[in-house]
Amino acid sequence: MLNKLMKRGQRKPSKTDTEVSGVSGSVSSSNVVVNHASRGGGVSQQVPDSGGGGGVAAPAGVGSVEPLPMFRDVSVSERQQLFVRKCQVCSVLFDFTDTLKSVKEKEIKRLNLVELVDYVQSGSGKISEVNQEEMIKMISVNIFRCLPPAAHENTGTVSMEADEDETYLEPSWPHLQLVYELLLRYIISTDTDTKVAKKFIDHSFVLKLLDMFDTEDPREREYLKTILHRIYGKFMVHRPFIRKAINNIFYQFIYETERNSGIAELLEILGSIINGFALPMKEEHKLFLVRALLPLHKPKLIATYHQQLAYCIIQFVEKDNKLADTVINGLLKYWPITNCQKEVLFLGELEEVLEATQATEFQRCMVPLFRQLARCLNSPHFQVAERALFMWNNEHIVSLIAQNRTVILPIIFEALETNIQGHWNPAVHGLTSNIRKMFMEMDTPLFEECQRQYAEKQAHAKMAQDQRQQTWQRLEDSAVVHQIG
Repeated sequence: MLNKLMKRGQRKPSKTDTEVSGVSGSVSSSNVVVNHASRGGGVSQQVPDSGGGGGVAAPAGVGSVEPLPMFRDVSVSERQQLFVRKCQVCSVLFDFTDTLKSVKEKEIKRLNLVELVDYVQSGSGKISEVNQEEMIKMISVNIFRCLPPAAHENTGTVSMEADEDETYLEPSWPHLQLVYELLLRYIISTDTDTKVAKKFIDHSFVLKLLDMFDTEDPREREYLKTILHRIYGKFMVHRPFIRKAINNIFYQFIYETERNSGIAELLEILGSIINGFALPMKEEHKLFLVRALLPLHKPKLIATYHQQLAYCIIQFVEKDNKLADTVINGLLKYWPITNCQKEVLFLGELEEVLEATQATEFQRCMVPLFRQLARCLNSPHFQVAERALFMWNNEHIVSLIAQNRTVILPIIFEALETNIQGHWNPAVHGLTSNIRKMFMEMDTPLFEECQRQYAEKQAHAKMAQDQRQQTWQRLEDSAVVHQIG
């Protein structure tokens, strides 16, 4: 209830509201290079809150926020000074929890932000170093803020599937979107000199930007994803630091909190970064795979970012085939025991990895791999059993199995026979019959030998069971005799 009261009035805006508060004129959202494919802690330093409940409102002198002339209405020599004044006006924060408060001043700030975005995007004038510093300060004041409590922090529970209607939306987004747009345009502008810009977009700035990935607003995470990716591409000096900082976020998520809203977006950035790794791959990158990416299979909330994680894993295997057995052993290490939906995700990812695996790497891990697959084949959850059986629809995997059938068939033969004799699901029963027939046609002598060994094993098991029953019967008879005596 407390969570609902805190977020009342912060639901998704209507289409009309979005059009009114969105970027106007030449600052069209269609120009933003944002990829919307993904969807599925606090900041490191204390900074003002720009929006929702408990934020720092406009200062007492808010009445001094007066309209400023447009850039086109002043001479070229005066534009640099006007740029500074506009940045100062845009540094004023407002309370968006009350829509009727400071309406005029909020609109003045919005119009000034639109002008700043237009000015940077058009490249109509070179921005001096002092003005760039002032602009980054203004951006920092607006963006870097204390995030509101997440739903799980109020209720103490974590929902596997966030309700669409309960998605938190930042109330200050009409201003915040323009600030992010300004930062994005500044970074991608051809007029931006990285030697100058790196003085302001430094390690501290990048760390604070990474902290904001924990926001629950998906619109903000999309902007953060695009901006961080652009920074990584443009500022080569920051690349090792960004990778290390993302590493640390993953470590904290895996081993401490298991809560971070931006894991999917960070993995999406990494997918693009991994795709650009040069060969032979550095040891640093291999360690990142083993220490960060593979352990990301451990958290319960893997479903929210598994698609992006699987893409990163596959990129590593496709880049270097020798990593295939490392990845497969890593998947087996974190294989779920009681979570069937998670197991289905693992099987899907495993198939993609096997598709990129060569025979040599396959032979290194096939014994533990098919022991696990045998357990999946006998799973009472039909989706797990069915997904495991679908592996045999993949021609590359079937060819690997055929080359190593003398090792693999004895491992899974019992699981196949168990399904044939008693699995409750007809689809699983039918698929198992097809695979059994495939092995029979592949190597009849081997199949018959496995069948003979299975029959002997069953006979021994039956004999042992009969002996146990006889032993218990003798004990019962003995107890009855002593009781009578």
